[in-house]
Amino acid sequence: MSLDPKYSDLLLTPKDIAKRIAKEIPDGSTVNLGIGIPTLVANYVDPLKGILFMAENGILGTGPKPKKGEEDLNYINASREPVIPIKGASIFDHAEAFSMIRGGHIDIAILGALQVSENGDLSNWTVPGEARGGIGGAMDLAKGVKEVYAVMKHITKDGMLKFLKKCSYPLTAKKVVTKIFTDMALIEITEKGPILKEMATGLNQELIEKFSEPKLIIPSKTSFILKEEE
Repeated sequence: MSLDPKYSDLLLTPKDIAKRIAKEIPDGSTVNLGIGIPTLVANYVDPLKGILFMAENGILGTGPKPKKGEEDLNYINASREPVIPIKGASIFDHAEAFSMIRGGHIDIAILGALQVSENGDLSNWTVPGEARGGIGGAMDLAKGVKEVYAVMKHITKDGMLKFLKKCSYPLTAKKVVTKIFTDMALIEITEKGPILKEMATGLNQELIEKFSEPKLIIPSKTSFILKEEE
C-alpha cells in the first residue's frame, strides 16, 4: 500500500509535529523527551507554561537546543545532543533519574514508536530479524509515567501500516499510549476507541482511515494541523 505522491508535500515535517506536540502539553508538566523528533519539542514550548523537561541521563530542566558555537558538552540529552539547562535546573546521576521515572514522578513521556495498537500498546525498541538495539529504559518510561505520547510516521517507506489493531513487533509496554502524533494526524486513544482529533491540512479522513488498521471514531468536526511554510 503506497501513498499517492500528490499527498507527499502535505505531510507534516518533524518540526511541524514537534510544534503540535508542544501545544498539547499541559502547563506545569514534567516531561521526558525521547530520541529523535521528541527532542525538538523543547524548542517550541512557551517558557511561561512552567513545563520541566527531563532527560534520563540526569537532567531536569532543559530548554531549547543551543545555537551553534554555544554548546556545552557537559549538558547533553538522551540523544547525546547538547542542551541548555534553564535557571533552577537539577543535575543528578542515572540511578536517581530512573528512581524518578519508576516512582511515578514524570507526567508525560514523548517517545518515538515503531508501532502502536488501537488500545495503546507500544512497540518502539526493535524490529524482528534485526539483531540490534535493546529495550533499555524505554519500558521504564512507558510504564512509569502517567501518559505516553507516541511519535511516528503514519506508514513506513514501504507503505506498511504502523497504527494497528495489534502490534506485530515485540512490545515495550501494554496500554500506555494516550495520544499518537504522526506526519498525517493526531489520534487519541480512548476506552471507546481511537479518535481522529486532527489531521494535516489538505488530507482527508478517508485517507487517514485507509492507512490506519483500527476503525477510527470520526468527530462531527475534525480540526487541521497547519503545515509551516518552508
